[in-house]
Amino acid sequence: MKSIERIIEILLQNRGIKTKKQKEEFFNPPNPEKLTAKDFGVDQNQLDKAVKRIKEAIRLKEKIIVYGDYDVDGISATAILWETLDALGARAMPYIPSRFTEGYGLSETGIKNLKLEIKDCKLLITVDNGITAYEGLEFAKQQGLDVIITDHHQPGGKTPGALAVIHTTQISGSAVAWILARELVYQCVGVLGTDTLVPQHPSTPSDHLGLVALGTIADVLPLVDINRQLVVHGLEVLRTSSRLGIKTLCREAAVSQDTLDTYHIGFILGPHLNAAGRVDHAMESLRLLCVRDRERARVLAEKLCKSNRLRQEKTEAVVSHVTDNHLDPVWSDGNIPKLLYVYHASYEEGVIGIAAGRLVDKYHRPAVVLSIGDEYAKASARSISGVNILELLKKAGDGLFKSVGGHPMAAGFIVKTSDVELLGQRLEEISELEISDEVLKKNVRIDCEINLPDATEALLGQIAKFAPFGFGNPEPAFETRGVNVLETRLLGKEKNHLKLVLSQDANTPTSQHPVFTAIGFRMGEWYANLSPDLPVNIVYAVEENVWNGNKSLQLKLKSISI
Repeated sequence: MKSIERIIEILLQNRGIKTKKQKEEFFNPPNPEKLTAKDFGVDQNQLDKAVKRIKEAIRLKEKIIVYGDYDVDGISATAILWETLDALGARAMPYIPSRFTEGYGLSETGIKNLKLEIKDCKLLITVDNGITAYEGLEFAKQQGLDVIITDHHQPGGKTPGALAVIHTTQISGSAVAWILARELVYQCVGVLGTDTLVPQHPSTPSDHLGLVALGTIADVLPLVDINRQLVVHGLEVLRTSSRLGIKTLCREAAVSQDTLDTYHIGFILGPHLNAAGRVDHAMESLRLLCVRDRERARVLAEKLCKSNRLRQEKTEAVVSHVTDNHLDPVWSDGNIPKLLYVYHASYEEGVIGIAAGRLVDKYHRPAVVLSIGDEYAKASARSISGVNILELLKKAGDGLFKSVGGHPMAAGFIVKTSDVELLGQRLEEISELEISDEVLKKNVRIDCEINLPDATEALLGQIAKFAPFGFGNPEPAFETRGVNVLETRLLGKEKNHLKLVLSQDANTPTSQHPVFTAIGFRMGEWYANLSPDLPVNIVYAVEENVWNGNKSLQLKLKSISI
């Protein structure tokens, strides 16, 4: 048996946490309020330029546009900056482009539409977009707009010629917006007069750090270093937030607000907030985040739940079409390409990103899914660890893309429909050369091997200190060999989940060899292969199960082998 101390030491080493200082900061992350712009990788001079222009716009009563994005990170960023400007007495208006008619980021169409909707605007501030919007930026300037860019995406080959560029790739778009909002409050206290709603001390307005956590988790940023600090403290804020939109959405989605964690945001709240922009318009999600009327909050939350169900149906339609048209007739011999590249006119652009993610999960390969239009095709790409999908796309699409951008793990682009097949050929050739067979092997990550009796409530208590879990800080995973299966059951509407009773004692369980309950989601295919006389090897996480108010220790299975 391993001692708890030894297990925890292994977990820390696996995460690169070795020194006393590293351990202290990991288990007790400092409050990000105390960090400077430089700590986040943001240029203080650019911040000062932005604040100076915004203060002038407030003083002159100019209209300010907060130009956002339609995903959770962009919506959160928009809410943070718009609410801060509003509190400072600015004539600020939020604007989120339509995914379907205006596309991503600062575009000529989006600028034309916002000028029709909002007359005489003078200053435009992007959030979660703009760092590669060279053409959109030039058009905005031609329309008499001063532009401040705040973004966290990978930059292009040159710096945009905006009035100020507040940019870093270390954090989320919502965190970048939070830094600007925080700086505005710092510099505006006591400057703009007592008729504004500025707090009388320099602190982040409202519960905006909670919205930063929302955007950071939903955008799947690595939950290490500064992002860990933002999320740890942001989750504490979210759990006690009085924000009507958060409270109401938690209630409608059957999530307990006071125990919110990365799972709830990544797989429940995040998809609900994303759904509006995928099937309708993301302004509905922004309205929910900022709403101040209880009944209006209820109506908006119900609408998002309906949008999410519709989004799920549309996503399933794409994945099923890919399976029917590629898995059986094309990939049935097991010769699955190193990069999945699929397209069809029926694939709706609002869900192709989720569909790409589903394909990555299923086949453990980068996936590119395109929605085909008459003149242009829009695409979303998702990747696996070890494959920088953005760089791969740039190499293959040289001279073909109308636009391209994103991260190493997720990207999007627009290409002429007539060039879709050519791009696919180039991607296939480059993938064969640059994606190794080793990268495509789906290995279950294991922290260390332990015996089942090592999985105690005390160990669970120590593991909880490693949270929040997510990309860059995975939930600890353990392996135990020679486990005896005492009972098996199938759960779920489709009987596709597996519930087991396990012990390492082949005979009668004792205090030294207790029994454990284990759950294996989507592992029902193992049911027919398990029996009491066949020991198995398992990989699992140790977690707390809560049912009807009762709490118990449970093993969450990640893999089974014989």
